[in-house]
Amino acid sequence: MTGAPDAGFERWQRFRANRNNALAARDGWLSLTSFAWLADSPAAVEGVPGLWSTDGTTAALTAVPADGLSLVETGGPVDGTVTAALADGESLMWVRFGGPNGDRVMVELAMRGGRYALRTRDSASPVLTAFAGVPTFPYDPAWEVTGRFEPYPEPVAVPIGTANPLVDGVHRTVGEVLFRLPGGSHEFRLQAEEEKLGALTVTFHDETNGDTTDDWRKLSMPRPRPNPDGTFSVVLDFNRAINYPSAFTPYGTCPMPVRNNSLDARVEAGEKRPFPEE
Repeated sequence: MTGAPDAGFERWQRFRANRNNALAARDGWLSLTSFAWLADSPAAVEGVPGLWSTDGTTAALTAVPADGLSLVETGGPVDGTVTAALADGESLMWVRFGGPNGDRVMVELAMRGGRYALRTRDSASPVLTAFAGVPTFPYDPAWEVTGRFEPYPEPVAVPIGTANPLVDGVHRTVGEVLFRLPGGSHEFRLQAEEEKLGALTVTFHDETNGDTTDDWRKLSMPRPRPNPDGTFSVVLDFNRAINYPSAFTPYGTCPMPVRNNSLDARVEAGEKRPFPEE
């Protein structure tokens, strides 16, 4: 007689299925095929129809119907000049072109580090079409650990680097997560950012980076749980540690960990390098 299925393992399997389905989305991260900064006067961008420019505040696209560009919002052709303005860190899925139906490639307008850039998302990208799921370490319940969260009185903006050396980032630290890894006695502290509904994210290095895992990974955890003594408990399930998009594509501008978010241990849980043969 077999035992009952492990509920934690089943939840992890659902998490993995949702994660892989999201990565396989038609215009998702695996479809990125280029990154280019906009010039200050109308100019062609390699691989993209039309003329593109920015005055530093607004981005502009000039095209004619023969260019085959259509606006994502309306589906109508670009005929003349259209403009858009974004705040730093924002993106706009702006126009499409290419393929039998004129919608193979999505052109994303992005504001990064105070500059406008274009990224293309090609639904025929070999990285996307060959995707069969992210390799992971086997599920191990020992990597689900309980820690505590120590919030800061106010969030602190910490300058960080990103996957693109020309783009600076900011980590909006809301506090620190304290925990011990399985079999270890040392307590680690990682600076955390806040997500929607009070959930937390930590971006971290560990000693598997560059070996079995990418250069850094991130882990999300549910909203901290208040305890009767006024402290806050958190659960870190390293089985759910995932790669940033920059692990799959050279066109990401993903945030690096803050200086002290490094673990002097091998976290053999969660996602591995997506291209281990490299």
